[in-house]
Amino acid sequence: MLLRRISPLLGGMQILNSPRACVAWPSSCLYSKDTRSSRGGANSSSSRQRWAFTTTGALLGLGSILLYRSHERKLAQDNQESGSGSHMVLSSSSDPKASISRSYPVYTLKEVQRHRTLADGIWVTLGKEVFNITEFVDMHPGGNRILLAAGGSLEPFWAMYGIHNQKHVLEILSAYKIGELSPEEQASGPADLSDPYAQDPPRHPALKVNSMKPFNAEPPAEVLTDAYITPNAFFFKRNHLPVPRLDPASYRLEVVGRMGNASLFLSLEELKTRFPRHEVTVTLQCAGNRRSEMNAVKPVKGLDWGIAAIGNAKWAGARLRDVLVAAGFSEGEIGALHVQFEGLDRDLAGTGYGASIPYHEAMSSSHDVLLAYEMNGEELPLDHGFPLRVIVPGVVGARNVKWLSRILVSIEESQSHWQQNDYKGFSPSVDWDTVDFSASPAIQELPVQSAITDPQPGTLVAEEDDKITVKGYAWSGGGREVVRVDVSLDGGSTWHVAKLTGEKQAPGQAWAWKLWTLTVPLPAGRTELEILCKAVDSSYNVQPDTVAPIWNLRGVLSNAWHRVHVSVTRN
Repeated sequence: MLLRRISPLLGGMQILNSPRACVAWPSSCLYSKDTRSSRGGANSSSSRQRWAFTTTGALLGLGSILLYRSHERKLAQDNQESGSGSHMVLSSSSDPKASISRSYPVYTLKEVQRHRTLADGIWVTLGKEVFNITEFVDMHPGGNRILLAAGGSLEPFWAMYGIHNQKHVLEILSAYKIGELSPEEQASGPADLSDPYAQDPPRHPALKVNSMKPFNAEPPAEVLTDAYITPNAFFFKRNHLPVPRLDPASYRLEVVGRMGNASLFLSLEELKTRFPRHEVTVTLQCAGNRRSEMNAVKPVKGLDWGIAAIGNAKWAGARLRDVLVAAGFSEGEIGALHVQFEGLDRDLAGTGYGASIPYHEAMSSSHDVLLAYEMNGEELPLDHGFPLRVIVPGVVGARNVKWLSRILVSIEESQSHWQQNDYKGFSPSVDWDTVDFSASPAIQELPVQSAITDPQPGTLVAEEDDKITVKGYAWSGGGREVVRVDVSLDGGSTWHVAKLTGEKQAPGQAWAWKLWTLTVPLPAGRTELEILCKAVDSSYNVQPDTVAPIWNLRGVLSNAWHRVHVSVTRN
C-alpha cells in the first residue's frame, strides 16, 4: 500500500469510510476495527477512522453485490413505509430499465445545482435522470472524489473512470433516483435580452469559476491527471466576451483571397467535405495559468488562475494550409507575414475578438494548424468555439480564436486589443505607470511548464509503508518535447526523476503534454514535506526556481518550480 491521503477530496480506490462500501464495487473488503461515531446526519462522523480495503477477488465481489441487494430492498421498504418516494423500486430483473413504472418529479438544472453539500443533499444527474446520492457518499470506493460531481452530471467522470460503465453499477445508481431532468431551456426560462450572457451554455458545477461574465473557469486540479485526454466538460473555459449562438446551416467562413482575388466563403459542410480531415492531439494553455502564484508575490491584473488553466484534447478539422492554398496563397507569398483571425464573439460596441500568428507557421506542412470542428470526437462545444475555431499547436491559448468568422493574410499583425495591448510579458521593474505595450512582442510559443496535481496543497497524509506517490503534468511550447521531470520532497535538497507517460509525437511536433508519476520512499523522520517539480524540454530549457524574477504586471508566463506543502502523520 502507498501513502494514503486524508483530505477533503479523496481519489482512487484507496480508502473506504464504511463496511457498506463493498457493495458499490465489484471486489471485496478486508476490514479493520470500526471506531465510527454514530451519525447524527449526513454530514457528521468527521472524526471516524477510515476503513482500509484490498481487492480479494470476484467471488467475494459477488457477495458484496448481494449484500447491496439486501440494502436496496431495505431502502425500498423504508420508502414504502414512509411514503417518501425518494428511491426507485427495482424489479427482479437485473436491467435497471426494467424497473417498476412510476412517475417522478421534474427538476431543473438550477435546482440540482443547489444540492452540492452533505447538509443540502448530494444530487447528480446521468442523462435526463436525477439522483440523490447523499447516503451513498460514504460507500463510494473512490472516497469523497464523488463529491466533485455534486450538483452536476456524472457523465464526464464516468468517461474517465470506465469501471462505472457496468450493469450492476447502473443498478446501484437507479436505487437513488428521485426525478427527471427538465430541458435547460425550460430551467432558465425566456432569455433576458438585456443580458448578453443570458444564452451562455450550462457548465459543470465542479469547475472553479474565476469570472461569470464572461465565463472563465478551471477544473479541479486533481482531475487533470486522471486521464491523458481532458474531457470536454473539464477543459478549462477561457472566454473574453459572450458566447455567440450560431446556426451551423447558415454559417460561413470568409477567407480573404490573394491580393486582387475575391474572398472565399466556405460553409461548415464544405470545410468537412472539400478538405481532408486531419486530427492531432494538442495541449492548450492560457497565458495566465498559475497567475495566482504571481499574485502571491505582488498583485497583478488578471483572472486568478490556479494550475488548471490547461488541458489536452484531440482536435480534428481541415488544415489551415489547405484552405489558404484554396484561396490562392502559397509558401513565400510576397507581403504575407501574418495570418489574422477574427471571431464572432463581440462586445456591445460590436468589436470582436481577434488574434494572429506568423504566416510561415500557418503555411507549414509540419505545424498542424487546424480549422477545427471536432473536439475529442464530438462537435465543438459552445464554450470551445462551435462551429469552428483555430487550433495552433504549441502557442498560447489566446491565438486559438474561437467562433471563427474571418481569415485575413496581411503584412501586419492583428490590430485587436488582445494582440497589441494584452498577452505580452515585461520586466518585473515595469508597472502600470511605465508600461509600453508596443515595446514587447505578442506571446506566441509558451515556455516549459509543469505542476503537481496530487497531492493537493495543505493535504494531511498518513504514513503507510513509507511511500508516497506524486502526480502532475508537464508541457512545453513550440513542439518541444518534455524529456524529464524532476521531483523533490525536501524543498530541493534532493531530486528524483519521475516516470513520463503520453502519446508519442514526431520530433518538433510534440504538441501534447506528458503526465508524470513518482512513487518513492518517504524521507525518514519528516512530518512536513515541501514537494517541488521542474520540467526539462528537448532544447534543455528548464523552469526557473522562483516566481519573483519572472513576475510581470499581467501575471502571464508563470512557470516557476511548482511547490506543494503537505503534512505527514506517522504511526
